[in-house]
Order: sequence, then C-alpha cells, then structure tokens
Amino acid sequence: MTQDAFTARDVADYLRSNPDFFETHADVFASLNVPHPHEARAISLGERQILTLRARVKEHEHRLMQLLHNAGGNERINQSLMQWCARMLSEPDAERIPAHIIRSLSDQFDLSAIALRVWDLPALEDSEFAQDVDAGIRAYADNLTQPYCGPLKDQEPARWLASEPASLAILPLRTLNSPTPIGLLVLGANEAGRFTPDMGTDFLSLIASLAGAALGRLARQAPEPD
Repeated sequence: MTQDAFTARDVADYLRSNPDFFETHADVFASLNVPHPHEARAISLGERQILTLRARVKEHEHRLMQLLHNAGGNERINQSLMQWCARMLSEPDAERIPAHIIRSLSDQFDLSAIALRVWDLPALEDSEFAQDVDAGIRAYADNLTQPYCGPLKDQEPARWLASEPASLAILPLRTLNSPTPIGLLVLGANEAGRFTPDMGTDFLSLIASLAGAALGRLARQAPEPD
C-alpha cells in the first residue's frame, strides 16, 4: 500500500482489527493530541475521551429530566381528568351535564374557549346546545374518526367559539351504545402550539369518550317491555 493510497478509513479499519494496538504502543496513545471541542487548543486523546463521556452523561441527564417532567405533567393531567369525571358522575341532574362539561373542562385545563353541540338527545332539543346544527355539521362529525388538532382553517364548528382560536381541537362525541356521533366538542386555545397536527390524541379521545358516555344519560331510552 503506497502512502498516497493510505486513507483514514484504512487507519480506522486497522485499529478495529487490532484492538490491542494502544496497549502494545502506549507511548503512541500518550503522545496523541487532538483539537479541543470547544477551545482553540490541543488536548490528549484520553482527555478528549473524558470530555466525550461527560457530554454523553449530561445528555442522558437532560433526557432523564425531560422524562421526569413529562411524567409529572401526565400525573397532573390524570388528576384533573379524574376530578372532571368524578364531577360528572356526581351530577344528579342529567340535563346539567352539557354545561358541566364545558365549565369543568375550562377550569381544569385552562382553555380559552369551549363549545359543545349535540343532536338526537330529546331532553336538549330546545337548549342552546342543539342550536346551529345542520346536515353539514353532522356529516363532518360522521367523517371525523379521531379528534382534529391543528390551526383554524375555517372549520364550521369553530364558529361556535366565543373567540377565534390560534389552534383548536374538535372531538366527535359518541355514546357507549352507538358508533354514530351525537355531538361535537370544540376546544380553542390562544397558543398555536397547544393543539398541533402531530400531537398524540389519546388524551383527547379519552375526554371525548367520557363526555359521550355522560351525555348518553340523555339519549333516547328504548321503551321497557310490558
């Protein structure tokens, strides 16, 4: 092999094939100097390895702290969700559940605007929660297989909100006994990053399931057999 043909890959391949090289040539290892990663000076190869290990440890510490932060946030969300669910379960008057859903979600999750519309619930036919619902709204809900999260794009349900949101989530609501939507829950936020297209929707789907189950108390009941 000529000097011109000798490449860095050849050196790397040789060292991989001869892992004991630096043991048998300790003087070479001790005399090697490499650039400092953050300063304009040279350091020994051993010192460079120590700096690399320290950087990796800091990176792992940062990831661990992020995991702990996320775990704490999830715990707070779970507690808020449990309190919201408990309040709905303890509500003796089923017709007050729609207002309770909006009020409690706003209190527990600090949302700037919330709107709820329902249909096929006889007890609420003349209420504010059944207004502004047309065939287009119902078709939109039928096609919404999971919560929509993202920016405002002139979605018709967004007009129910009291103020224009920077981002929103639209949740289809279904009772436990029917796959057909009986309503839509719209959550608005002033922050563009609150609801984004790439965010997970498991938590929002859980909210939709609980709200739909609670509203199921107002669904038309089949007549009892004689």
